[in-house]
Amino acid sequence: MKLSRKFVVLAFSVAAAVPFVMPNAQPQSSYTAAPRLTVLHAARLLDVETGRITSPGEILVEGNLIREVGEKVTRPAGSVVVDLGDATLLPGLIDAHVHLFLHPGAEDLQTVQESVPQRTIVATLSARADLLAGFTAERDMGTEGAGSADTAVRNAINEGSIPGPRLRISGNAIDLLGGHEDANNFNPAQRVLSNADYANTSDELVTVIREQLKEGADFIKIYETGHEVIDNGTFTVPYQYTEAELATAVHEAARTGKRVAVHATGEPGTLYAARAGVVSIDHAYLLGDETMRLMREKQIFAVPTFTISEYFEEHAATPVESAREHTLSAVHQAEFKKQLAAAVPMAMGSDVGPFPHGTQAREFVLMVKFGMSPLAAIQAGTLNGAKLLGWQGHIGAIKAGYFADVVAVPGNPLDDISALQRVSFVMKDGVTYKK
Repeated sequence: MKLSRKFVVLAFSVAAAVPFVMPNAQPQSSYTAAPRLTVLHAARLLDVETGRITSPGEILVEGNLIREVGEKVTRPAGSVVVDLGDATLLPGLIDAHVHLFLHPGAEDLQTVQESVPQRTIVATLSARADLLAGFTAERDMGTEGAGSADTAVRNAINEGSIPGPRLRISGNAIDLLGGHEDANNFNPAQRVLSNADYANTSDELVTVIREQLKEGADFIKIYETGHEVIDNGTFTVPYQYTEAELATAVHEAARTGKRVAVHATGEPGTLYAARAGVVSIDHAYLLGDETMRLMREKQIFAVPTFTISEYFEEHAATPVESAREHTLSAVHQAEFKKQLAAAVPMAMGSDVGPFPHGTQAREFVLMVKFGMSPLAAIQAGTLNGAKLLGWQGHIGAIKAGYFADVVAVPGNPLDDISALQRVSFVMKDGVTYKK
């Protein structure tokens, strides 16, 4: 199906070589500027570390920092009190697997039919939608052919030029010739470009990683497995890079303080990734016992991405494809329970992009449906997300000294996890974006 979209032409300039800004940057926003002192009051406040509910709950925000938390905080002269009523205050949500440059529709054709400037405008709108849904930090897992355009989006957010979550970005993902994102469904004679950067050897991996870091990447994403097959109940998926090649990539990224995340759905690719020391294995449909042991030992996160699977099941192009997606999902759900029992670290990631931005809190609902407790799911999307993004101790909890990334939801999300789909208040870095 041919897609048609109308875009408003936006004219703006971004200064060249803008340095990466750590999360204490104070955005200059056209949204509601935070008073110097703000007291947030609600019926409840959730301590995501312990699961304890404080009722009522209050947070004293000074500038962009949380200064005090409790049932009743100090109310200095001149402070503004925001009463959020019968709601629960909790840390801003963190989605560790998003695609800001994708939108619903034929995914491969977006690279072919839409220009990078056009897709960058889409990304800015997606970032705003995610923020207003309560996601105050995200990891963009590849621009799907838009190169390092996410560097400009991240920098514009950090400067306060546009609204959006705090971002960790990777630019293009890395893939091999004929790999997962190599336009395999097109006529090869047309030489349609891959949605990722090619690297076929260890030396090429090093070269591509150096180029991506030069262009502003915060981390490196690598496709480690290809197309999944289930034959007579047996799940198989080819690996793309050897353990030695992945280890080279991890070492090269670590040379400059960066980390590697992989798309990997099954063995032996997931084992190679765990042995190499990646920071996360995204999708993780099937993990062997040794892989799970290593992930627990090294604190490598699994990022399940159930929401994208559900979306593909419901929007498959053919009944055959729908049946395949249902079968893959059944495998993943059963294996997820094994992963939880093995204490594999979990981070919330939705793979939003192919489905509409701003709707990805559905991931929390599915994580609970398939075996997690509500508190564990919330921890996956706050505490664990902060650790995965390298911002632990700064965001992911409501504590004195942390940055003021706060959301409110109706009722108690420990009783009804779907409350996270109805965020009523959003503050990021002390600035109110939704009230």
